[in-house]
Amino acid sequence: MEASEVRRVNRALNKTSQLYRAAKARRLAALGLHPGQDVLLWVLAQEPDGMTVSRLAATLGIEQPTATRSLARLEPGGWFRREPVPTDRRQVRIVVTEAGHRLLPAIERTWAELAELTMGAVDPERREIALAVLEEANDRLREVVGEEPLAQG
Repeated sequence: MEASEVRRVNRALNKTSQLYRAAKARRLAALGLHPGQDVLLWVLAQEPDGMTVSRLAATLGIEQPTATRSLARLEPGGWFRREPVPTDRRQVRIVVTEAGHRLLPAIERTWAELAELTMGAVDPERREIALAVLEEANDRLREVVGEEPLAQG
């Protein structure tokens, strides 16, 4: 890659990341959430019986202390509760409350709005190419940082 293309790639990816995160932050703030909390709550809600903090962290690909801090910041919203794990007194299971489940459609609507805003005006064929290229780039970056590849399907 030539130097001008290297700069263009870096500038485009950095700016897209910054702008997407800022747009997401504004929309999530209206729901009382910060970026990342939406995904955490959504992942938790996929498990009706909840999950332990360690399993949540592994699912999200983050460290357990990060998951613990994120949960502590979310706790005042009443979107989940902590329940003891009967087989292990040291563990707690995080279970999404009814209030948390009521928030999920708004989270998913926010994601849909952002996707439409970001890529909706792009011709479907070009959008598919762009998404395929981004997914390939993400796969290569996962290898660089030692993150597990996403399951295909």
